[in-house]
Amino acid sequence: MKNIIQQVIALATLMLITLQVNAATVSKKVLMVVSGYGLEEKSAGYEFDEFSKAYLVFKANGISVDVASPKGGKVEADKYDAKATYNAKTLADKTIMAKLAHTLATGDVDASKYNGIFIVGGKGAMFDLPKDKALQTLVADIYQQLGTVAAVCHGPAALVDVKLNDGSYLVANKKINGFTNVEEQLFGKKWLEKFDFMLEDKLIERGAKFQSSDIMLSHVAIDGRLITGQNPSSTVGVANALVHSLGIKAIVTEQYQDDKTLALVAKLLAGDKAVLTTLSENQQDYHLALVGMYGFYYLKIAESNKQIENALSLMITAQAEINNPMLDMKIAEAQNKLGDTQLAKNTLTQLLLEKPDYQPAKDMLKTL
Repeated sequence: MKNIIQQVIALATLMLITLQVNAATVSKKVLMVVSGYGLEEKSAGYEFDEFSKAYLVFKANGISVDVASPKGGKVEADKYDAKATYNAKTLADKTIMAKLAHTLATGDVDASKYNGIFIVGGKGAMFDLPKDKALQTLVADIYQQLGTVAAVCHGPAALVDVKLNDGSYLVANKKINGFTNVEEQLFGKKWLEKFDFMLEDKLIERGAKFQSSDIMLSHVAIDGRLITGQNPSSTVGVANALVHSLGIKAIVTEQYQDDKTLALVAKLLAGDKAVLTTLSENQQDYHLALVGMYGFYYLKIAESNKQIENALSLMITAQAEINNPMLDMKIAEAQNKLGDTQLAKNTLTQLLLEKPDYQPAKDMLKTL
């Protein structure tokens, strides 16, 4: 009797282990959606950077990926740096590149095959994704079958008209974000007249609880199985959150130089001045030009002295690396706004020593 009981226990234990192993090895599947607008208009495509970063997270975590677009077939990305680490890895992946060359049409996709959907951003997403009725149905079906819906940057544009079976908007009363009005004004001004709506405004109109961080810094909004990211630097965070939502402990992947740099910028804006020392002593680890350009644009929206000081610090940190008169002019502008008129004069004088005929510097010097 004792032997029989022991055998039963051993068999039960073996079955439990087998079930656990099988559960662990069951592959999850995610549908990545990209805009096809760039191919039609030869402009405003999808963001390849966002696609690459998210795809590599899914691949690292053993998640199967299919790719779809409104009409299917070939799609066109916006301009991107093919040498960037993440893009180079994706471009070398023949399987995923074949899927990008022959995307599924959203109308032909069976929602029941997917555990989640990830909608890639890019300006093109503002044009064709919100109008894609098949995509709206697909998103609603995946969500209502207890799958996860994720989108980044302009990707949430695909969600603005998605309704659930009870007639409510998917985004209503949920925490959400996407490319903000301020970011549009700074980085997408030429497209504003062509957009049917401003993404931030439309999400709020649909009842979403919109949240955001400073321009171009990572911000991931999670509300149950709805996950959204503000901008390109939010991509990895959104992808990891999607992985986690599928019951997978996300593998820590490489932190890319641009994301690593903007994470430091976020710390500076939060009051950590030690960041400046980190940047100056470890220049090879960060994208200094990105630091300077962030300061350049941040100054445009800075209102308080603290914000102006932060913008100035970032620009000065990268001044030698960028070596551009327009940046020097912004540095002088920031110094003057802070009441450091003599410092502003010194900056302009130094600029004119290097570029004696640079008229904008001459004109500004006369006003000080």
